Amino acid sequence: MDIQLKKGLLDVCVLSAIRKQESYGYKIISDLKPYVEISESTLYPILRRLESAGAVTVRSAEYNGRLRRYFKITSVGKEKIKQFIETIQQFKKISEFILEGDHYD
Repeated sequence: MDIQLKKGLLDVCVLSAIRKQESYGYKIISDLKPYVEISESTLYPILRRLESAGAVTVRSAEYNGRLRRYFKITSVGKEKIKQFIETIQQFKKISEFILEGDHYD
C-alpha cells in the first residue's frame, strides 16, 4: 500500500476511534485492534501530528497515580473524517468501473 495513503488512513482510523468520546493511547490501540494493527510507536506520532493540525485536543489527568493523556476530536478532525468518506466514495465508483469486467486484457 502506498505509504502516504496508509498514513492518511491511519490518521482517520485514530480520529474515528475517538469521535464519540475522548480516549487514551492504550484504549485507542485496543479499539482499533479488530480493524488495523497499530503500535504505540506508530500511534503517538499520529496523535502529535493530529494535535499540531488542530484535529485533536489533549488533556492530562491523573489515573492510578500516573498522568494519562486523553485525546478528543475537534471540528477539524470531524471534517477530516468527512473528507475521507467522500474520497472513499469516489474510489468506490472508480473501483466498480475497473472491476466491471471487460476492462482487462
